[in-house]
Amino acid sequence: METRRIRGGVEVSDRFDGAVVVVTGAGKGIGETLARRFAAEGAKVAVADIDSNAAEAVATSLHGAVALEVDVSSGSSVEHLVGEVASRLGPVDVLVNNAAIAEADGALVTDETQWDREIAVDLKGPFLSARAVLPSMIDRRAGVIVNIASVNGLGYFGLEAYSAAKAGLISLTRALATRYGPYGIRVNAVAPGSVVTPAWDKSIAVDPDILERLRKWYPLGRMGTPDDVADAVLFLASEQAAWITGVVLPVDGGLTAGNGVMTRELLSRTKEPFAPLGGGEQS
Repeated sequence: METRRIRGGVEVSDRFDGAVVVVTGAGKGIGETLARRFAAEGAKVAVADIDSNAAEAVATSLHGAVALEVDVSSGSSVEHLVGEVASRLGPVDVLVNNAAIAEADGALVTDETQWDREIAVDLKGPFLSARAVLPSMIDRRAGVIVNIASVNGLGYFGLEAYSAAKAGLISLTRALATRYGPYGIRVNAVAPGSVVTPAWDKSIAVDPDILERLRKWYPLGRMGTPDDVADAVLFLASEQAAWITGVVLPVDGGLTAGNGVMTRELLSRTKEPFAPLGGGEQS
C-alpha cells in the first residue's frame, strides 16, 4: 500500500521507493521535472542528457541520483548509458524517453540533415533506448517504458520532422506494448500539448505575445506545465496503472478533443454560447 510522508517540506509518496529510473533529456524542462518528481518518490534516478553539465547540475541536487552523458541517437552511447546505470544503480525498472529536438519547420525549408537529425533523436533514440533496457526487463519479467510523444503526433501543428517522429513514436509505443506485454512489460506514451518551458524562450524573444495567443486554443484556458506532464508519466509508470499498456494519453488541456475557437464561431448566434475565450485557470 502506498504511504505518504514529508520530504523537504513537501508531502511525497513511496511509489517508486528503490526503483531505478532513467530519464533522457533530463537536464532541463520536462525532463528535469520528471527526474525531480521520481526522486521525490524514492527512485534512484539516472539523469541522462547530451549536456553533461546540465545533467550534473540536476543530479547533484537529488538524493541517490547520478548524472550520465548520452547521445540517444547513437546506439553505442545508449548501450554505454544502460551499462553504467546497471553498474551504479542496478537494472532499469523504468525508462522515460523524453529527449527530443524540434527545430525544422516547413517541408520546403527543412534540409536533409535537419530531417535526419530530428528523426534520429526523436524516434530512433527511443527505439535504441528501449532496445537497450528490454533484455533485462524480459529476464525479470517486469519493467515500464513511458514515451514522451506529442499532440504533433496526433494532428498537424507545424514542425514536420518532429511531428513525423512523434507519430512514429506513438506507433512504436503500441508495437512494443503488444510484443513485450507477455513478459510483464508495460509501454505507454503521453502526448503533451504546449508546455511552458525554457524551450519557448527564443520564440518569446521574437514574438512576446505568442503564449497568450496560443492559450485561447486550449479549452481549459491555460498552457501546460512540466508538472502536468509529470503527473501523467508517474501515474503510468506506477503500479496504479498495472493494467494499462499501449495507450497514448493526451496531456493537452483539451486541445485534441475539439476546435473550441472554431466552434465558438459556428455557435456565435446560439442562446448558449461558449465561455469567453481564455476562460479558466491562468498560467
